[in-house]
Amino acid sequence: MGNSMTNDAPLPLSGLRVIEFTHMVMGPSAGVILGDLGADVIKVEPVEGDHTRRLVGSGAGYFPMYNRNKRSIALNLKDPKGLSVARKLIAGADIMIENFRPGAVDRLGLGYDTVQADNPGLIYCSAKGFLDGPYAHRTALDEVAQMMGGLAYMTGPPGRPLRAGSSVIDVMGGMFGVIGILAALEERHRTGRGQCVTSSLFESTVFLVGQHMAQYAVTGKAANPMPVRISAWAIYDVFETSDEDAVFVGVVSDSQWVKFCDLFGLADYAGDDSLATNAARVARRDEIIPRVRALFKSFTKTALMEKLEHSGLPFAPIAKPQDMFDDPHLGASGGLVDVSLPNGGGTQGKTSLPALPLAMDGRRCTVRHDLRASGQDSRDILKSLGLSQAECDALIDDGIVVQYDE
Repeated sequence: MGNSMTNDAPLPLSGLRVIEFTHMVMGPSAGVILGDLGADVIKVEPVEGDHTRRLVGSGAGYFPMYNRNKRSIALNLKDPKGLSVARKLIAGADIMIENFRPGAVDRLGLGYDTVQADNPGLIYCSAKGFLDGPYAHRTALDEVAQMMGGLAYMTGPPGRPLRAGSSVIDVMGGMFGVIGILAALEERHRTGRGQCVTSSLFESTVFLVGQHMAQYAVTGKAANPMPVRISAWAIYDVFETSDEDAVFVGVVSDSQWVKFCDLFGLADYAGDDSLATNAARVARRDEIIPRVRALFKSFTKTALMEKLEHSGLPFAPIAKPQDMFDDPHLGASGGLVDVSLPNGGGTQGKTSLPALPLAMDGRRCTVRHDLRASGQDSRDILKSLGLSQAECDALIDDGIVVQYDE
């Protein structure tokens, strides 16, 4: 089992303060990455709480997944006193993140040109739908970006564009935001100056489909959607098993082909020099695949996976997201972290959610701050700004700041 990053040792981003004005997925995913890595992330919520907390259906998991390792202050930014608190928070921060529609933070008085005057070293990250250009005024969502960037076309069968089965572009946009933030911090070490970093959904999508653009440039032929693509390998597919389950198996090199033939007793294939190269096997895929399908159909899922386990061949069961809760690898390697599920201001029990998918010096990130109720840390955050008890009480009594008390 991997070691967890704990308070016993400084975390990579310890000492950095992040002020987060975000909702939904893109901005919060940037914040949770920085928080997991040790930054002090303060999430600024409206007085009624981040509306993402109240989403249902496919949005019910957004808040629990992307808001651990943050503290919460609930603040009325439309009140001059609330705006003053926000400006003080930003003035003492290293990083600010916002992901509201174009112009929204500027109208509040929290645009980059305004706040950097008080904090020239600030790294200001705007997570947007588009970078500057003709589309910059548009409102974008993950699905919008997937549709217009070509990813939905490549995912679904011809004529049926299909979004990917997760908020991949929101999360990727947040990740690129973090990459920009870390690069800007490194530059600040040399110059002492901060800067505005912008990441976007549309351009993130286009980056993802860049391999298909390059394919067109190289071959002169447009890439087919993935369900009808011409595979780069003869064996690279989902195969049914005898117990009505399925396993993905790939053979992606000439050496793997030799190993595959030996493992499954395909001596005639192994001895056929005309199948020795990948290109030759792809050309005869229609001959190879039916035989392999029939072979794999003679195995149960468990038996096939046991045979493949130490072969070095790529394979995978067809799992569902809920299967990950009990995945033995994630359980043994620190790949899941415990968080409390909020129910209003309280909790309705613990669950385990994915940890940050990296290890640093063999250590995995863990949870330092469980999911917070909206405004749970308001008073402490106000005191950290130097406000007196009376000043804190006045802001809370006037409803400018909301403090949740259990």
